[in-house]
Amino acid sequence: MTAVNLGLPTLACPVVSIEDPEFKDHTVDNSVEKPQLSADVRHQELEALRTGGVASVHSWELVTAVDGPGTRMTLFLSGCPLRCQYCHNPDTLKMRDGQITTIEEIMGRIEHYRGIFKVTGGGVTISGGEPLMQPAFVKRVFAECRALGIHTTLDTSGFLGKRASDALLDNVDLVLLDVKSGLPETYKEVTGRDLAPTIEFGDRLAARGIKIWIRFVLVPGLTDAVENVEAAADIVMRWPSVDRVEVLPFHQMGEDKWNQLGLEYKLHGVTPPDKALQERVRDQFRARGLTVF
Repeated sequence: MTAVNLGLPTLACPVVSIEDPEFKDHTVDNSVEKPQLSADVRHQELEALRTGGVASVHSWELVTAVDGPGTRMTLFLSGCPLRCQYCHNPDTLKMRDGQITTIEEIMGRIEHYRGIFKVTGGGVTISGGEPLMQPAFVKRVFAECRALGIHTTLDTSGFLGKRASDALLDNVDLVLLDVKSGLPETYKEVTGRDLAPTIEFGDRLAARGIKIWIRFVLVPGLTDAVENVEAAADIVMRWPSVDRVEVLPFHQMGEDKWNQLGLEYKLHGVTPPDKALQERVRDQFRARGLTVF
């Protein structure tokens, strides 16, 4: 994927307002020495991000039956306001670490796989990081995909759901919504953020009738408490457009990345959940009449 060097990674890609206390230091690292760019060039860079002409992209991959139906091109955008303890892609947390890439480059790659999407019933998934850190870009990609008849999926925590405009959601076929915990205090422990925005976003999706696949990561000693799962299942049950719930067993495949980045990994030594625990949690969701995987 070709990167367009607009200087934005050194500017920390301030797509989310740096004055917004909600995001604090998650958007801009003021310790980074910024290049001496003209005011005109700086304006052009920020305008390109604001309008969705470019995005800070971490990577992409072609996958089957993982991030939605069929064979999909999953695009991982850089930047996330959450700090989940079990994050297996901590290298996507900072927007300034991504490559600034044009929408033309992305759409050219998407069109290259259009035939595969048609044959397999697949499409495009935008993930992260958190894709709603860059909502203008997501909106434009999904609008162009809809015009091409390509299925679209948004993979999100829902924390930034208010930044998804109605126009963006008009072109979303499926949302993979991460409900990371059901109890507010546990959600805060897991992510460092509040649960309420995710619930509000889920309510909005359900009201629009947008199909939802729920993802719940099962971490022994962190998210597995009976009462936490019960609370999560109660939240999910309120959304009639939920098509399925995926209980994802925790794994340690991301620990090396945390170590390489010099970040504290709090889940060192935690073992994946055994089959009995996984089935107990799945049964808690099934008890609400939900289809569970």
